[in-house]
Amino acid sequence: MQNLDILTEDHYVLSAHIFEPRQNNRRILLINSATGVKQQIYFSFAQFFAEKGFTVITYDYRGIGLSKPNKMRGFPASMRIWGTKDYKALTSYIKTNFPGYHKFCLGHSVGALILGMNKDSEMFDEFIFVGTQNAFVGNLKLRTKIEAYLGFGIVQPLSTKLLGYFPASWFGLGESLPSGSAFDWRTLILNKKSTNKLLEKSDDFSRNLTQKVFVIRAEDDLWLTEKGVLSLLHNTYPDLKPTYRLIKTSESEKNEIGHINFFRSYNKKLWKIIFTRLEEGSHNVED
Repeated sequence: MQNLDILTEDHYVLSAHIFEPRQNNRRILLINSATGVKQQIYFSFAQFFAEKGFTVITYDYRGIGLSKPNKMRGFPASMRIWGTKDYKALTSYIKTNFPGYHKFCLGHSVGALILGMNKDSEMFDEFIFVGTQNAFVGNLKLRTKIEAYLGFGIVQPLSTKLLGYFPASWFGLGESLPSGSAFDWRTLILNKKSTNKLLEKSDDFSRNLTQKVFVIRAEDDLWLTEKGVLSLLHNTYPDLKPTYRLIKTSESEKNEIGHINFFRSYNKKLWKIIFTRLEEGSHNVED
């Protein structure tokens, strides 16, 4: 594992890490993180794939983890900037440094939603979606729906306006978020158009994407529903070619997957599900 500093087109430095294999299979996997999730969560997963011959890159969006500024209050960032500037900087780096490689992108939660904000998404041979959906509150289960209305209808805007950033960690929602990212998250949940509403505010390349996508969701992910997942694939990425995989809690060593824990080392045996898929995909591309 090596540290990388990636410079965006607007001159912000992002923290990234590259995991290089001993025996290189000329396949590269980029991991787009979930909202407020530090890249370290993905390190064990990335190392697993490096041991299988893949080059893997993780990174933090601006305002998160090792890409966080000294002062969060008023820091200018949003999910749209994560997609149009930060993710774009990573795809530009890959295009420059890994020509001729088979390219894959794993989008965890918001990491899949930002794909349509960057034309470079067309360069990937296949996508993997983990725990991602159109998160509109109408797609959620009743208890989660109530929590979403209270949290994002009242608590999130009040706390964000008061502090100048959203203290997500206070509510068990991961890293604190720049205010723009927090309000974009609010849009995803409270606006019926969800992801499409954010895409209206940026360049939208979602309809250009025609690749295969392997869509994984966990049985015990309380913030995810089949309705929300299908909404994303039907309404936001209608030309992707999805294969769906529901992972049951009984497949986990600890009977626990949820929204984040798929990437914990105790769920290592679940990672073979993705590895097998990418192996098959690579062979199909070569054919």
